[in-house]
Amino acid sequence: MIPEANRLTKQRDFKKIAQSGKKAYCPNFTLKFIRTNLENSRLAIVVSLKVAKKAVVRNKIKRQLREIIKTALPVIKRGYDILLIVKPQAKNLSYAELKENFNFLFKKAGLC
Repeated sequence: MIPEANRLTKQRDFKKIAQSGKKAYCPNFTLKFIRTNLENSRLAIVVSLKVAKKAVVRNKIKRQLREIIKTALPVIKRGYDILLIVKPQAKNLSYAELKENFNFLFKKAGLC
């Protein structure tokens, strides 16, 4: 589980990131982020019904990404609100491939 201080939970924060955030893309994820004045970076994962109709599949992807985020938190730059949106192609990836795509995207966005 991601520590509570690093979770993005408020609806207004989601809207703010979606409207005015910078974006980075890869074939399996979209990353939206904005700079904040907070001490920690806060993250959220979005896995929509378009990715998989079954909740079991969506929850599996979220669990795997939470674990990847938990191990990457010390490396992620502080002071950002980050929204990680999963694309439908991601449901066919293994854990190692998810981690590789995640690391690539965060380096591309300059957040690591």
